[in-house]
Amino acid sequence: MPSTTSMMMKKIVRKGSLRLTLPTGASHTFGDGSESTIAIRITDDEADRAIANDPALKLGEMYMEGRLIIEEGNIFDFLSLLARNGIRKAATPRMVAQGLARILAFQASSRLPINRNLRNVSHHYDLSAKLFDLFLDEDWQYSCAYFEPREISLDQAQLAKKRHIAAKLQLQPGNRVLEIGSGWGGLGMYLAESSGVDVTGITLSEEQLKVSRIRAQKRGLAEKVRFELTDYRDLKGQYDRIVSVGMFEHVGVGNFRNFFRKIAEVLDKQGVMVLHSIGRTKPNYATNPFIEKYIFPGGYIPSLAEVLPAVEKAGLLVKDIEILPMHYAWTLRAWRERFVAKRAEAVALYDERFFRMWEFYLAASEVAFRHDRLFIFQMQLARHQDMVPFDRNYIARREAELREFEAGRRGLERVEF
Repeated sequence: MPSTTSMMMKKIVRKGSLRLTLPTGASHTFGDGSESTIAIRITDDEADRAIANDPALKLGEMYMEGRLIIEEGNIFDFLSLLARNGIRKAATPRMVAQGLARILAFQASSRLPINRNLRNVSHHYDLSAKLFDLFLDEDWQYSCAYFEPREISLDQAQLAKKRHIAAKLQLQPGNRVLEIGSGWGGLGMYLAESSGVDVTGITLSEEQLKVSRIRAQKRGLAEKVRFELTDYRDLKGQYDRIVSVGMFEHVGVGNFRNFFRKIAEVLDKQGVMVLHSIGRTKPNYATNPFIEKYIFPGGYIPSLAEVLPAVEKAGLLVKDIEILPMHYAWTLRAWRERFVAKRAEAVALYDERFFRMWEFYLAASEVAFRHDRLFIFQMQLARHQDMVPFDRNYIARREAELREFEAGRRGLERVEF
């Protein structure tokens, strides 16, 4: 007789309280009752078997399809309960084999000729800009915020992120700045306005390109901040500063050396780069199957052990590495709460299935940062030993100057859709 979700949950849930209602109507309770009960219901036998046989993929799919229903609590509460109890304890030989097959498929794809970056980026970032407007901050920063101090709002934390990165770049008026993965243009415009630099932002998303250009035009920055639909492999020229935020996760482990060779090629000898990326504590060789299939195809979260050899091989100097361990969990919590509060708008924009898919993605990502030891790293690189001060006090000094600029800054331009 095939294993069922109830057997799996019995093996996993020892702490907390989970009530599972099966398609037959039978209910089972698991855990020690030490927390508020989370109640879930599975609507049909096929969904029950699918979850039990491949929870890594099917939990998300069944929730997305409305065949796994949360009756008490929410999807984050449920996923967090599983993670805290150690869902890996339920792994069967079949699940291990499925995981190995995914790893081998991922490794094979990373060896393919020049990758599918444009298609992969379009899958996610060319969704309607109205979707992202539902949950992002006023400047549309779709990457980890910097909650320093912890109690500030999402909008303030995203501004703090831009300020922190700008300080590390040590910008000088007239610097030629390259932003790899320019999003909706907010960071590039901040750098230009705050520091008097000339910015070129590149993206592979036509939707982001369109919005970025509109925003720069409305702010009177079109001559100082330009956005192009360009792959990093095609970059030419020289830049005094390079910044990349939330893009490196799409490069692919098989392309790390090419990426940093290109950085070394276009970064001026007196230049500085800041790379902001999600990281993990050790190589994993594959990504979450639900995220890979539905959200970020081709994405890969690197460990520093995978990144640093490629940096060194390119002849770049590592001048600073800062680890931000919980800031993305807090960012994702804010995004998810905003997104759920705008449920009706999201459903009207797409449909109920899409809403649940994105709710699951945001919840699962937050769980990963809270319980699977994911983090953000900011790596500062240079080509010359003396390009960065020998202490870190300059960061706080420059941030104080940037706060003065922010105090007198006019409001951000909104783009109507």
